[in-house]
Amino acid sequence: MSFTPANRLFPLTRLRRNRRDDFSRRLVRENVVTVDDLILPVFVLDGENRRESIASMPGVERLSVDLLLEEAEHWVALGIPALALFPVTPTEKKSLDGAEAWNPDGIAQRATRA
Repeated sequence: MSFTPANRLFPLTRLRRNRRDDFSRRLVRENVVTVDDLILPVFVLDGENRRESIASMPGVERLSVDLLLEEAEHWVALGIPALALFPVTPTEKKSLDGAEAWNPDGIAQRATRA
């Protein structure tokens, strides 16, 4: 095995940037996640004054549009800039072509207008 300058001093020389100082670490870090990067997923139900827990997602609830508006005030106060609406479509309104998604009075459309 031949020695080259790169491996001769290993482990004394570690070929990476100096990360001793906070400034250097911030300079070379890859990602910074802030509240501005967050999108809150919200599951929206048909009806009024309805709140259902989701068994497979502890702490997450499905909300009717009126309750969603109340909760949205809290989320805005926390600085969350966006919501992703996931409408809970009743089985009887589901179709192979997804027509309920285009319904002007659909759950997601009503939540968006509210």
